[in-house]
Amino acid sequence: MKDSEVKASTAVPHYFAEYEKKYDFHVYRPVKTNLVCNRGDRFRIETDRGLFSARGIINATGSWEAPYIPHYPGSGLFKGIQLHTKDYQSANNFIGKHVVIVGGGISAIQLLDEISMVTTTTWVTRTEPNFREGPWLEETGRAAVQKVEDRVRQGLPPGSIVSVTGIPVTPAIEQMKARGVLQRQPMFSEITLTGIKWEDGHETPADVILWCTGFRSGLDHLAPLMLRGENDGILMGGRLATQVVKDPRVHLVGYGPSASTVGANRAGRAAVNELIAHLGLR
Repeated sequence: MKDSEVKASTAVPHYFAEYEKKYDFHVYRPVKTNLVCNRGDRFRIETDRGLFSARGIINATGSWEAPYIPHYPGSGLFKGIQLHTKDYQSANNFIGKHVVIVGGGISAIQLLDEISMVTTTTWVTRTEPNFREGPWLEETGRAAVQKVEDRVRQGLPPGSIVSVTGIPVTPAIEQMKARGVLQRQPMFSEITLTGIKWEDGHETPADVILWCTGFRSGLDHLAPLMLRGENDGILMGGRLATQVVKDPRVHLVGYGPSASTVGANRAGRAAVNELIAHLGLR
């Protein structure tokens, strides 16, 4: 690795450590929040470090600790290895094994590229991947974020950014096409003892199933507040769609359009200002 290249796992903690130091923030850690309950004009926050009480909440748990793996019949019977993108370490761990890669996002394609260099693979997705030709424009990114914002302002689940932007065709993807790696298969219907099976009855043996199926927002601790609607989405409002309409004392930073470092910075500032105003502290 070049001196100018630093892993995100190193750079991000360093950035936030310097941020805390510069602004003299006193962060209480490590604390695991188990439940947040409504107690009239205040919230009761139950943690592994005791109880807290608050008039308002800015929840910034994001999604990285909530990997999503869909359930398929037979998943508990599979004798091979099942793991999520979050658990992936190296393609070399799969040498000599047949790997089924599930997912149509950028992470799935990147891992498919790496793993297919050292062993055999099968790639499956629910829908046809949307490959996008042409350069990435700033307007494209803004339009994608706006679509996600529109969804949460209607109370719909956010959906992924790539579902509205498409996947840019890079030189790496062109090389994958040339190698014959991007032979997408439709989603299987069940998992067997030794592999996967489709509705028409044909099977593919597998040693590993790698679920590149994304993450869900880490909001389980807020379940007692019953913020979700019938379609499992949360109706959001506020200037940057961080404020929960059902309870304006709650802001979600890292949900919907604010689910990125840049978006979270802007959204965090807006959430603080709106919450202070709502509580009459300004």
